[in-house]
Amino acid sequence: MKTYDVVVIGAGSVGTILSYWLAQRGLRTAVVERNASVGRGEHRAAIGGIRATHSDPAKIKIGLRSLEFVRRLKPEFGFDVDYVEGGYLFPAYQEAIAAKLKNLLDAQKVHGLEIDWIGPEEVMELVPGIREEGLLGGTYSPRDGHLSPLKLASASYQMALAAGVDFYFHTTVTGFSVEHGRVAAVKTDGPTFSTRMVVNAAGSNAREIGLLLGTDLPVVPDAHEAGVTEPVERFFYPMVVDIEPTAESENYYFYQDPEGSVIFCITPKPKRLGATKASTSEFLPMVVPRLLRLCPRLRYLRVRRVWRGMYPGTPDDRPIVGFDGNVEGVFHAVGMCGQGLMLGPGLGQLVADRLVGATRPEDEEVFELLSPYREFTAKELLR
Repeated sequence: MKTYDVVVIGAGSVGTILSYWLAQRGLRTAVVERNASVGRGEHRAAIGGIRATHSDPAKIKIGLRSLEFVRRLKPEFGFDVDYVEGGYLFPAYQEAIAAKLKNLLDAQKVHGLEIDWIGPEEVMELVPGIREEGLLGGTYSPRDGHLSPLKLASASYQMALAAGVDFYFHTTVTGFSVEHGRVAAVKTDGPTFSTRMVVNAAGSNAREIGLLLGTDLPVVPDAHEAGVTEPVERFFYPMVVDIEPTAESENYYFYQDPEGSVIFCITPKPKRLGATKASTSEFLPMVVPRLLRLCPRLRYLRVRRVWRGMYPGTPDDRPIVGFDGNVEGVFHAVGMCGQGLMLGPGLGQLVADRLVGATRPEDEEVFELLSPYREFTAKELLR
């Protein structure tokens, strides 16, 4: 029997950095992970975008915290995660899309986003070679950016270790001991962990963990594919997001990393439900025509490889963050909908504050909006 103040299940985008913040707040913390190391679940499949540009107030607040933390990583903590503050650009070629983006601006600015509508000339300056015909402009948030998912995972892990967190890899949770309605221990295929506090940060495995506690969390993974090209001389900085839907896809997005490769991903329609990571033959024929239609000069690039990862999704495309209603001492931070990398650093701080009773009044809205017991009816428009 090993004894800890808190046991975090999952060493991914949320769990790893959360463990650091918990240890910083004086809690003896263990992280239990069924994979061989940190970030081996969905985190390593992320393409690297990190933004606060959302339509949901809770995600905006979390995103702003994440960006603040990432900016501090190199000067304050000494970790270079290849962060580039290139911004996020949402171009519009249809009046309906332009109106949708413009209608979000007031609410986004109220919650602290530095974002505005820019004209066609500015869009073309930011992304040379973007299609000029029909371009109406777009929204641009210059303080967003992109980074290396693997380097962020490594930095979070090293920070957690230095803070005194213990990690248990190749360890699968098999059940819980509950006494008088409160969690008392976490059972695994290895050690048993005595604890009075558990955080479910299990990513695509979140629903399975919830069911072991008698809670059915509406988290269902769906598959997304991504690709990377050969490197070329840098010619643009922003993450470009085209939200115009087609019959086969909802949106797609791409950016150029510090080595010069263009990394791209698409949201297929309908969703590809299920936890399979096998790449498909449909991905490139689906995404390449959309990429070339928006930015014809990309046709000269050769694709180096493709891969597939899971988006642990919820019915309203927003995370589930809050205490379990069946078992006292259990907290869920799951259902990131493919945005764990960009939400994890900020969410880790917020959850740690919540668990030690130090939540700021202005952050209460986050937990209200993302409660496990909400209606799941409001949709995130900038998924």
